[in-house]
Amino acid sequence: MFQTIILTKNGRHASLTLNRPESMNAMDDIMMAELAAAFESLKDDQDVQLLTIRGAGRTFSAGGDIKKMADPASPMDMTDVMKSITRLSRALYLLPQITIAAVHGSAAGLGFTLALACDIIIAEEDSKLAMNFIGIGLVPDGGGHFYLKERIGAANAKKMIWAGDVLDAKTAKAAGLVDELVPSGQSGQAATHLVSSLLKSPLSAMMATKRILHGSNEAELTDILDREAAAQIAMRQTADHMEGIRSFIEKRKPVFEGK
Repeated sequence: MFQTIILTKNGRHASLTLNRPESMNAMDDIMMAELAAAFESLKDDQDVQLLTIRGAGRTFSAGGDIKKMADPASPMDMTDVMKSITRLSRALYLLPQITIAAVHGSAAGLGFTLALACDIIIAEEDSKLAMNFIGIGLVPDGGGHFYLKERIGAANAKKMIWAGDVLDAKTAKAAGLVDELVPSGQSGQAATHLVSSLLKSPLSAMMATKRILHGSNEAELTDILDREAAAQIAMRQTADHMEGIRSFIEKRKPVFEGK
């Protein structure tokens, strides 16, 4: 059914795997659209109560596919991309199921946003997390501003977005951006154990609490997603973004001019 993701269901538990391991699960336009479709398909699935999200291969997700962004032969249509990003973020946040992100390797950019949109984040101790859009002259999208604000407040969210630092998992845990740390190579096992435990819990009550809290924030998330989409399309036209892309491809430090 999907080219870039794998969605499976086992009773009350569903598992979604980002499946572009050769590209470190970087999200191209196809994956973004497929994630949106997958999350939307789960919205009315009353049999599933838990969803685990993980990445195939050696990392969770490197974020947006920068190389494909810069490919003149097959450029991504940013208007369509932002529509898919908005869809997947809204659908994931408003899912009735309890969602778990199992992070290994790295979760960067939109990959980090995807993890932050989940209810519970498990990360391996040697994993790296970064809201690093600033490095290519862009702003967080997919609700990145919203999810960071929810987790660490607006003042700290601004600092993190502007710095674009790569955080080790322990630092992220101390900041409130990760819920559980596990040894290297054990995020999958830890997620399986958590699922087993939650399946013995009063999940209907937990899901009711999620509906109340997330439903009350729906309007704010929608507004931020609209603002992010407009800002991102504008930032894609800037000289700083072009320099950020060139420096990434050329593996050098960018020289920004604030333009």
